[in-house]
Amino acid sequence: MAITVHIFYTGKNGSARRFAEEMVSSGTVARIRAEAGNLRYEYFFPMDDPETVLLIDSWAGQEALDVHHASPMMGQIAALRDKYDLHMKVERYRSDDVGLPARDAGFIRQ
Repeated sequence: MAITVHIFYTGKNGSARRFAEEMVSSGTVARIRAEAGNLRYEYFFPMDDPETVLLIDSWAGQEALDVHHASPMMGQIAALRDKYDLHMKVERYRSDDVGLPARDAGFIRQ
């Protein structure tokens, strides 16, 4: 069962976006994407909130996420969050592995 976490990083004066840019430029994002069990690690920028960055972070299961959280990389990420004085809101989702119900398919344009 896949686990997806939405992390909303919020700062001031563009700090959240600079955090995401440093995560990418430092190679941290590439290393996370290469970890066993990582399914997705992408940043998005809400159109109506220039001080927030959304991270969509998805893992094959809790075990893969636990290994990631226990890695030294988490200390590097925490240090960058501190550097940019970011605050976080977190939403967590578990996949039901059922897929898209047929009754919803009519709303999706392929």
